[in-house]
Amino acid sequence: MIADRSRRFAEKILAEADIVINGSRPWDIQVRDEALYQRVLLHGSLGLGEAYMDGWWDVKQLDEFFTRVLAAEIDRRVSNNATDLLADAKARVMNLQSRRRSRDVVEEHYDIGNDLYMAFLDPYNQYTCGFFEEGDDLNAAQERKLDTICRKLALSPDDRVLDIGCGWGGFARFAAEQYGCHVTGITISDEQLEYARRFCRDLPVDIVKIDYRDLEGTFDKVLVCGMIEHVGYKNYESLMRAVRRVMAEDGLFLLHTIGASRSMTRGEPWLQKYIFPNYMLPSIAQLGAAMEGSFVMEDWQNYSAHYDKTLLAWWANFDHRRDEHLARYGRRFFRMWKYYLLSSAGTFRSRRNQLWQIVLSPHGVDGGYSPLRDWVPAVSAMAAT
Repeated sequence: MIADRSRRFAEKILAEADIVINGSRPWDIQVRDEALYQRVLLHGSLGLGEAYMDGWWDVKQLDEFFTRVLAAEIDRRVSNNATDLLADAKARVMNLQSRRRSRDVVEEHYDIGNDLYMAFLDPYNQYTCGFFEEGDDLNAAQERKLDTICRKLALSPDDRVLDIGCGWGGFARFAAEQYGCHVTGITISDEQLEYARRFCRDLPVDIVKIDYRDLEGTFDKVLVCGMIEHVGYKNYESLMRAVRRVMAEDGLFLLHTIGASRSMTRGEPWLQKYIFPNYMLPSIAQLGAAMEGSFVMEDWQNYSAHYDKTLLAWWANFDHRRDEHLARYGRRFFRMWKYYLLSSAGTFRSRRNQLWQIVLSPHGVDGGYSPLRDWVPAVSAMAAT
């Protein structure tokens, strides 16, 4: 009886997104285990994701399934479950992104093996959104994103640049090669530290293992690209103050981040458990409050449509090596990454999530800030060499 009611409820709310259980269209869900409905009602999005990993359901076009679910806000109809309520309480009571807990995402995601990431990323190892124009492949889109950042920061050979959360050193290498500046990248990941140092050898680049809270020195330009998603709402102001403390008075700061349309205190439970421990997405209100008193906002642009394309390109690269991944990591891990990449594409296609680039200055640029002025690299990019 409970199972029948759970299925009827699922049929009713999925119909609002034009999704039919066991239907024939690419976005129609195929249910393999009838216990799925109760699992989702009890555990929400965590139960849905775990059931997919376990093979309880499937869908031909996972990204479009999630686009429809999120656009119809079906997820919010089943959000008052025990799992979500416990996560809400935990996020309010604890600082999930404290100095000690900030290592959780490094150990469980970024340090699981560089080979996994190099299998689907571009030559500059960019694990953030690329900027596509017609005819672009992933490599060209990522170089365009990197050059956009450099141009917005008005980089020159005289600049001392700080890259907070430098990943595998892709921006540091690009900026040093193309604009001739000195870059200091910081990370708390041992795997990324070792790789980035090799990747940027023989260039004016220093890669340092340090927490952003311990920053010292003075820098003309500062970049935070794809890192503040791991900082948490209780620490946004601390990050802003840390950046301001080491910025030159006439400097520029570019923040590149995924953004949420609503203010939240935690991340989505499945993504938090299996992909990015303790992550959360900032909102405009949260970032604005954190910036207040430290920076003047010069420019704010939304590039969210490009993240859908980026994620699909990552998935195509990842799936191209399907047999290798299945042999090395197993079927459940492979389904976990498929779910992660394609459900994330749905969050951007539905416009649930955004991708922002924000340019800030300490006192306001004299005469006003003009984004994307004609600063042209001196030499060609990696793809052309």
